[in-house]
Amino acid sequence: MGRNPGRTRTTRWGDTGRVITGAAQQESVVRPLPPPLAAADLGRVRGAVAAALTGFLEEQRTTLAGMDPVLEPVVDEVCALADGGKRLRPAFAYWGWRGVTEDVSGPAEDDAAVLRAVAALEFVHASALVHDDVMDGAVTRRGRPATHVGFAARHGDGGLSGDGNTFGVGAAILVGDLALVWSDELLRRSGISAAALARARSVWDTMRTEVTAGQYLDLLRAAGGLPGAQGALTVARYKSAGYTVQRPLQLGAAIAGAGPRAADVYTAIGLPLGEAFQLRDDVLGVFGDPSVTGKSADDDLREGKQTLLIALAEEEADEQGRQLLRTCLGNPDCGTDQLDALRRLIEDTGARSRVEERIAERTATARTAIADAPIAVEARAALDALAVAATSRTA
Repeated sequence: MGRNPGRTRTTRWGDTGRVITGAAQQESVVRPLPPPLAAADLGRVRGAVAAALTGFLEEQRTTLAGMDPVLEPVVDEVCALADGGKRLRPAFAYWGWRGVTEDVSGPAEDDAAVLRAVAALEFVHASALVHDDVMDGAVTRRGRPATHVGFAARHGDGGLSGDGNTFGVGAAILVGDLALVWSDELLRRSGISAAALARARSVWDTMRTEVTAGQYLDLLRAAGGLPGAQGALTVARYKSAGYTVQRPLQLGAAIAGAGPRAADVYTAIGLPLGEAFQLRDDVLGVFGDPSVTGKSADDDLREGKQTLLIALAEEEADEQGRQLLRTCLGNPDCGTDQLDALRRLIEDTGARSRVEERIAERTATARTAIADAPIAVEARAALDALAVAATSRTA
C-alpha cells in the first residue's frame, strides 16, 4: 500500500501558479516567532461576541415563544451552535477594522458596535455547520449530536408520527436557514452607522454567496466532479477559506471605510491563511483527538469527505490502496480496523506530510503578507498571532 519510491512527485498547486517538487516541498521557511495570542485581545473579543449573541438570542427566544412555546427547541439549538467555538471569524473581522481605522477619513465607528456587527459572522458559521452536517450525514458536532440527529431524537422522544430521520433533516435545514436570517438581522441591528452598514453589505453578500456555492462544489466533488488535488483546493477555497479569513478581514475594512487597496491587502493575507486553516481542519478530521475536537476521528472517513488528504493518497497509492479507498471511504459500515488502515494509507503515501507542508507554506505566505501589510502595528501583531493559532490548533 505504500507509495512508489521510484515515482517523481510534482504537484501544481492551484492558483499560486507554483510547481512544487518533492525536494522543494521539504524546504523550510524560517519565520520569526509570532506575538503571543494575547496580542489579538482574543479574550475581550470573545466576551463581546458571546454577549452580543446571548442578548440577541434571548430576544429571539421571546419572539418565538410568543408564537408558540414548541418553537423554543429551535432557539436552544441555535444557542448551542453559537456557544463556545474559537470566534476566529469575528476576531479577523475586528482586526481587519482596527488595521485600517487610522487611514480613513470621517467619524470612527464605535468599538462595541463593530464587535456586535462582526458577531453576526457566528450565525453564518452556524448555518454552514448545520447544512454541512446534513449533507455529510455527520453524527456529532462539538461533542454533541449534530442538529439533524438531535431533532430526530426529539421526534422519537415526543412520540410524533412519520419518519424521525426525515423530520430531523427537515428541522436541521430550517435551523440553518434561521441562523442565516438572524445573521442579517444582527448585522443590521449592531449599531454601526448606516454608511458603514451599506459598505459592509457588498462584502457580506459576496461572502454568503461564496460559502453557499462552496457547499454545492463540495457536494459535486463527492459525486465525482472536480477531481484531484485541484478540485479539493477549489472546494476548500470557496466552502471555507474565503469566509473564514479573507471576507471577514474585508468586512472589517469595509466597515472602517477603507478602499480597494485594503481589500487587496487582506486578500493576500486571507486566501492563503484561510486555505491553511481548512487544511488543518481536514487533518484534524482524520487524525485529531476526539476528546479535543469534539467529534470522532472516524467521521470524515465514514462520510467520505473528498479532502486534499484523500486526493493525494489516491495519487500515490498502489492498486491495493486504491481498492481500500474504494471500499471503505464513505462506507458507514467500515470497522475500526479498516478505518485505521485508511489512516495508515494516508500516512504511508505521504499524503499527510504533503498536506502539512502545504499548511506550513501557506501559513508562511500569509505571515509574510501580514508583515508587509500597510496596516496598524497592533493589527499586524494581532493578525500574526491569529494566523499561527488558526493553523497550529488541535481542535
